[in-house]
Formats: sequence, structure tokens, C-alpha cells
Amino acid sequence: MAIFRTSSIAPVALLALACGCGGAQTNPETPTEASTAEATPSTPPAPPPPKTEEAPKPPPADEAKTEPAPDKPAPTELAEAPKAPSITCEPKSGAAAGPKKKLEISVDRSRVDLEGHRLEVKLTRAACKVEIQVIGESGKILANAAKAFEGAAAGTVLAVDWSPIRAETVSRIEVWGHDTEGNYVGVAITPWNVKIDHEEVNFETDSDKIRDAEVPKLEASLDKVKDALAKHQDLKGIALYIAGHTDTVGSPEHNLNLSRKRARAIAAWFRGRGLKIPVAWEGFGEHSPIVKTGDEVAEAKNRRVDYILALDPPRLPQGAVTFGWKAL
Repeated sequence: MAIFRTSSIAPVALLALACGCGGAQTNPETPTEASTAEATPSTPPAPPPPKTEEAPKPPPADEAKTEPAPDKPAPTELAEAPKAPSITCEPKSGAAAGPKKKLEISVDRSRVDLEGHRLEVKLTRAACKVEIQVIGESGKILANAAKAFEGAAAGTVLAVDWSPIRAETVSRIEVWGHDTEGNYVGVAITPWNVKIDHEEVNFETDSDKIRDAEVPKLEASLDKVKDALAKHQDLKGIALYIAGHTDTVGSPEHNLNLSRKRARAIAAWFRGRGLKIPVAWEGFGEHSPIVKTGDEVAEAKNRRVDYILALDPPRLPQGAVTFGWKAL
């Protein structure tokens, strides 16, 4: 059962960090979550120098010589990612006077890709740059990234990638957007989700009806959902997402429709059994296979329904078909 944490998107719970204005700002100090105080530039403190140990003293000459036990190696310090390159955002001279739209930042929760190390941002003013800091479960910084956008118009999709220094579960992403006049604003993303391991419900051909013989499988899955919720009572806003998938036997249109019916049937079963948290569903047909196959291949691994607990809606496939989570 995989767990992904961060101050999040998908949709990711977005928490306002801080905003500032006037002059170029670089590396704004990370404020507390939901803070509205003005952020000020800050440089993270340098790590303390590594400790050294004195070499063991040799035994006196009159003592019997023995082989000393090797010193236990000190635990390896987890490194933090290097700083992102500096990008200056100078206020524009001769800017037109008058009321201006408040600088706000939004992150497309459905487009936060933790595996692909990419997210998308929009600002309500012309964009100078976007900076991000990715923090792992260890508390160490996995990546710092900054990308210049050279005055991209308000509302433009601003895509930013990052390169983590090691594989580690992400616990938080801080995103800062800077406009062309030296103002900045930030949000914290906490993507968290748990995929519930379960035994697949078997449906009859072209049917979405849950047979009585399959109910014990769903009851076992419901128990796992409740156990996961009990372990994470500190997290508010968890929802259950049911995602249906098929193999490539049959037409893509038929498979898409069937996967949606089956996902909805299972979601309705959970809701009918008294699950109090929000429940949403979507079917993806053959558009999101585990195993890549050609047409008309009966691949059992691709016939599945995923049960996902998350703070934010899971990322949706992109392509010719438009997908969206439907709430019960």
C-alpha cells in the first residue's frame, strides 16, 4: 500500500503561504501554512560541519597486542538538493498607474505529476518566474527549481519540472510565483494518497451488476478503507476515488462505457454501506493499461478497478478523451 504525502494538489490541498511586493525577491523565507504575513528573503542556514572522531590511541608497549575492533561507521547524512539558479525579477519602469488585479497563484491539481516530476501553475499577473522546493518524508529538500517566464501573460500555463537528488516519497511542495513587478505569492501542496490493495470483483460479460458471490470481496476492501482512515485521522478532506479499467477486447467506446458503469456500481456499493467520506468515480476503458497490448488482447491485469484514498483527486490521463471525477 503506497503512501504519498505533500502540502497538496489533486487534487492537491492548496494552502496559501505568503505574498510580498516591491523589488526583486529571491528565495523568500518559507512561512507557516496559511500565513498571510509578508515574506522576506532568506537564505537557509548552512549545515553544521561534520563531526570528526579522534583516532584510537595505540595500546602501551607492555600490553599484549590485540586487533582493535573496527570503528562503527557513522550514519550517512542525507544530502539536500542544491539551490536553484537565481532569476531576477526587476520591477518594470514606467508601468501604467491604476488599479491592478491582486496577484494570486493556482496549481492545476490534476496535472501534478509526482512520478514525472512536473507541475503546472497560473498567475493572475504577467509572470517573471516560478520557484519550487520539493521536500521528502525525511524532511530534507529533494529538489529546488526555478524557471523564467519572461512576462508570460496572466493566466498562461506555466509548467515547471524538477530533478530530485534521490528517490524518496514527497511530503510537501512549496510553489512561489513572481510577477514582473517584483511581487510574489506562494502555496504549499500536500499530495497524499493511498491505493487500497484488494481482490478484484468479477462481473459477468457486459454487466455492471455486483453479484452476491462477489460481495465478500467488497466487504474486505471496505474494512481496509476504514483501517486506512483510522490511521490517518489527522488528515482532513480524504475522499475515496474508484477508477475502472478494461483490456482492449471490444471497441474503445464500448470499453469506456462499461468501465464507467462498473466503477460507478462499486462506488455506489461503498456509499450504500455507510462510508461517510466523499466518494467519486470515473472509468478509463482501455486508455490507462498496466500492460501495453494490441487491440483485442484479453489481458487480465488491465481488467481492474482501483480504490484510491486521497486528499486531492488523482491525476487523470490526457488524450483524445476528456476524463473527470464524478461525485456520488
